[in-house]
Amino acid sequence: MTKKLLLGVEAIGQGAIDGGISGVYAYPGTPSTEITEYIQGNEVAIERNIHKEWSANEKTAYESALGMSYAGKRALVCMKHVGLNVAADPFMNSAMTGINGGLIIAVADDPSMHSSQNEQDSRFYGKFAMIPILEPSNQQEAYEMTRNGFELSEQLGTPVLLRITTRLAHSRAGVIPAENASPENKLKLPADPLQFILLPAFARKRYQTLLDKQVKFEYASEISPFNSYIPGNDHSLGIICCGIALNYLQENFPEGCPYPILKIVQYPLSSKMVRMIEQQTDKLLVIEEGYPIVEEQLKGFFNYGKPVSGKLDGTLPRTGELNPDIVANALQLHFQPGEAIPELVANRPPALCKGCGHHDMFRALDEVTADYGDGHVFSDIGCYTLGVLPPYHSGNTCVDMGSSVTMAKGAADAGLFPAVAVIGDSTFTHSGITGLLDAVYEKSNIVIMIGDNESTSMTGGQNSSALGRIESICIGAGVSPQHIHVIEALPKNHGDLVDLIRQEIQYKGVSVIIPRRECIQKSARRVSESKRQKGGECSLLKL
Repeated sequence: MTKKLLLGVEAIGQGAIDGGISGVYAYPGTPSTEITEYIQGNEVAIERNIHKEWSANEKTAYESALGMSYAGKRALVCMKHVGLNVAADPFMNSAMTGINGGLIIAVADDPSMHSSQNEQDSRFYGKFAMIPILEPSNQQEAYEMTRNGFELSEQLGTPVLLRITTRLAHSRAGVIPAENASPENKLKLPADPLQFILLPAFARKRYQTLLDKQVKFEYASEISPFNSYIPGNDHSLGIICCGIALNYLQENFPEGCPYPILKIVQYPLSSKMVRMIEQQTDKLLVIEEGYPIVEEQLKGFFNYGKPVSGKLDGTLPRTGELNPDIVANALQLHFQPGEAIPELVANRPPALCKGCGHHDMFRALDEVTADYGDGHVFSDIGCYTLGVLPPYHSGNTCVDMGSSVTMAKGAADAGLFPAVAVIGDSTFTHSGITGLLDAVYEKSNIVIMIGDNESTSMTGGQNSSALGRIESICIGAGVSPQHIHVIEALPKNHGDLVDLIRQEIQYKGVSVIIPRRECIQKSARRVSESKRQKGGECSLLKL
């Protein structure tokens, strides 16, 4: 097969196609978005009619993928690390039900919080659910682990978590795909009709089944072709490297590392492999991206005080991404740090695009809330979050998807007036609707501003489940039609938007204001595509 130059996320997408998936389910979230986009644009996936539409949120994506697995077919579900929080309910319970068709959960963690609220390590979720975890160290392994992961899932009867990080997700390398792709599974219902029913009487049995499988899961890690022991001559130190961290170690030793290395990329952690390197070395260093999950497990493996260093004792930092220099410092190697960045090179803070309709929303909102002082605007996750930065400073909270509506409601319950929630169209259908239902039921005195740019813009302009239906959703949730207002977000409508916000603040109930204008980036792409198509038509006419 021809070698392909692929991002880590693209390698996962190719591995899933070659692994015989019948569907991918996802909600866009950096750094996982391009897995689904790669499949959406892949000719083979289009020809096979693989399901590849976006879901409303990560929970609905996971449950749909589990439904496809129930029907005996292979499914991939993708999300970023905080998205797994949203999908945690079906994720945890699917470990109990097991699978019918192979199921892989691809989760992209974001150490250093390049575009996220936290640095959580999804391996803890895998350990919590007691399912196998795959953590590729490079793009080729990302491809192979995905392709082979469906077979592993079906052999063990369990979902498999595939964990990557930003650096692997968004870096490119040559990937050699397998020569023969796996065919899609045929439709096949579970042999046990009670398998997916978690009533307590059945769930107790499923939980015992999950516990009984743990020996098989660990043995699968022990014999995995991806885990390996790399001998070294200097046994004063043994190094356990997890996932992409292996690359940072190897960059420091281009001629080969002198210390024995245990490469861990499949979990649960094999106690046999760990004890092998522990018995051959004087002390251990654990290099892992994210939380010190392996390091903490070693404390339980060795009861007699074998020295173990890593993130818990400060040898490696607890925050941010690892890199070769950090690893060199942990090994007390001499290294030459790069030149310091000159003071004149200042970081450019992120900002809303010029021409974005959110500018008009924030100008009007700031003018109105100036009469009440700071602390009245609750923001959410999306492009409009940038409104909390200069020049608007419009927003006092930003916690998680959908929290603007519910935090505004809670603040109003506490007596805060006015309480204004700012949320985007995609985030509204992701997690805002349920908060709206609570607010309507209790007649909460809040104003919800849904900045509708007709796009999931922060992650690349995907269509959201809200497209063309926000007003009907709000009416269906019980908001009075007289207090649902749509206004075009343009400078010429500034005065009208200011008056509208002031008017609805005085209404003792739930108001929804929808400043609407297509995302400027999406608009530019649409116009460009239209011109390209017309140009193609003209060329055909000439022929």
